[in-house]
Amino acid sequence: MSLPVTTVPDLVPYLGGALAAGGIAVAATRRRELMVRWCVWALGVPLVTAAFWFGPPGIAVLAAVVGVIAVAEFGGLLRLGPVDRAVLGAAVVGLVLTAWLAPGEMLRVAAAGALVIAGVPLLSGDAEHGLRRLGAGLLGLVWLGALAGLVPLGALGLVLFVAVSIADIVAYAAGRRFGGPRLSPLSPAKRWSGTLAGAAAGLGTLVVLSSLTWQTAVAVAVGGPLGDLLESMVKRGARAKDAGRWLPGSGGLLDRIDSLLVALAVVLVLG
Repeated sequence: MSLPVTTVPDLVPYLGGALAAGGIAVAATRRRELMVRWCVWALGVPLVTAAFWFGPPGIAVLAAVVGVIAVAEFGGLLRLGPVDRAVLGAAVVGLVLTAWLAPGEMLRVAAAGALVIAGVPLLSGDAEHGLRRLGAGLLGLVWLGALAGLVPLGALGLVLFVAVSIADIVAYAAGRRFGGPRLSPLSPAKRWSGTLAGAAAGLGTLVVLSSLTWQTAVAVAVGGPLGDLLESMVKRGARAKDAGRWLPGSGGLLDRIDSLLVALAVVLVLG
């Protein structure tokens, strides 16, 4: 897959314009919930952009911090103990650092992480919950470990973040406006009308940012919605509405990056 010509400095005017336009639209609605969400975006987008501006070191630090928070939320949803969370967090951070410092060793580090995750319930002799802990740990490694893909993708990772975020927003608004058949029983509020409208908006974003390839198109149009459904499945299994409660207007961090995680995985696999 050839990388796009877009660089992080090229993206700054678009991100600033999108935030400004979003702020005007949110102010017009006078809805407090949307205003709170916009304030979170107004704080978060510059921080994320700054990390990408510094290249691989900045991206690696950002991905590692996000990975640790996501592991904490994921572990809470699946009722993993402190040791399981610590091992999974170390494995995810290890993948991120390897993608930065020794990308040729990714497969070896991933395999080592999986073995350590499997060893925790085995060595503790947990016959009652061991299988659940093992499955949750391996799912977390594959799902959250996709954050390591941000490092080699560089500016394309930021483009994907922007595209899937816009697709999510449009899908939510269009689904509520047009209704129609449900996308999946896993998420009754999501509609096919919203998903198709969101996919169109995401692909349009890729075109504007000079990053449309068949791989990125599949990642945004298919991987993004699948990531949303994957987190919905995890949350429904845990009987939880959100992955966390600390992010104003958004629940948890995992609620904001669920689509991005699978989109990243799709780009890495297809690329």
